[in-house]
Amino acid sequence: MPLRQLRSLAAAVAAAVVSALPGTLAHAQGQPEILIGALLPLTGPAAPVGLEQQQGVQFAVDRANAAGGIRGRKVKAIFEDSQAKPDVALLSFNRLADLENVPVIITAFSSVTLAIAPLATRKKVVLINPAAQSNKLENASPYLFNTIPLVKDETSAITNYLVNSLHKKTAAIVYENVAAGIDGRDDFKKAFEKLGGKVVAEEPVEFGLTNYRPTLLKVAAAKPDVAFIVITQGHPTFVEQAAQVPGFPVGAGTTFVNPLCCYAGSAGWYQSAIKSGIPPELEKEFNTRFGTKSMGFFAREYFNSTNVALKAIDHLLGKGQALNGENLRAAIFEVKKFGSDIANITFDKTNTAARGVDIQQYTADSRKILATEEAK
Repeated sequence: MPLRQLRSLAAAVAAAVVSALPGTLAHAQGQPEILIGALLPLTGPAAPVGLEQQQGVQFAVDRANAAGGIRGRKVKAIFEDSQAKPDVALLSFNRLADLENVPVIITAFSSVTLAIAPLATRKKVVLINPAAQSNKLENASPYLFNTIPLVKDETSAITNYLVNSLHKKTAAIVYENVAAGIDGRDDFKKAFEKLGGKVVAEEPVEFGLTNYRPTLLKVAAAKPDVAFIVITQGHPTFVEQAAQVPGFPVGAGTTFVNPLCCYAGSAGWYQSAIKSGIPPELEKEFNTRFGTKSMGFFAREYFNSTNVALKAIDHLLGKGQALNGENLRAAIFEVKKFGSDIANITFDKTNTAARGVDIQQYTADSRKILATEEAK
């Protein structure tokens, strides 16, 4: 038989074998990847946080693919760098929405999320926010889902504890001069004064600042019982410089300041934290995958929120509907309850999930839970 005919026969046989394989393998092989977007600060001052967020997203994608993907289709995360800057984020959002045609984008930072929210509404792209907490996110877009409580809800929990359990009567506020920082300042001041406390100083700092000493000296000079801190980056530097200021008061904050722990300079400080857990075997798998010592807050939340997106996509494809932002938004409300090893998330008529809040105190190398409250 001529060589050309042999090749044709071999190709025909191979095609017949593939088409006859069980589980519709031939069909699965022809399915396109499921693309999800992630708009994170991968360079600039917030890059350390962005890296942890990226690891959380990728970990969820890797585990989904290891389990066979979603209905036989592999998942791919496409990362874009926002630098935590709204103007940069707008361009990155458009690349994800227009060039990659992703139906969902995992986002980070309040200012960035608020900037892209109108575009998400217009282009019908779902945004999932795992960590930003500005109160303005509550109604920023019908396509935006917040998987943790907003600033006002978490702030009330830590403020109640400072006043009612620790009997703090005066406070200074150090806040980042961005949307989330301003919200945190306003919410704390309102809650603290409502409980009879007095704010004796309000000190703004700019994003990317590395020298906090002038601000810290002003706070110490006001002699408050507590310094309420609302900053999103620069934490090791902030703690080190605060420890060098004589008379600097005990610090406190919300999930914003999670990286303040655990240094000698922040021992004894207080923080509220969105309640979440991590099974030891899952954390071990994460640490092995990324060469880390622990699966931190941002990694957990971005892992959890990515799984929210993947579960909603699975639900949507199971109904045989087109994978687009409009259908995916509806699918999230249809699923409503998203349980995981990290945390349980419920979207019930609102785009912001209700979660428990722990009140923690730092030591030099760890933290302990003092109480738990519910943020709604």
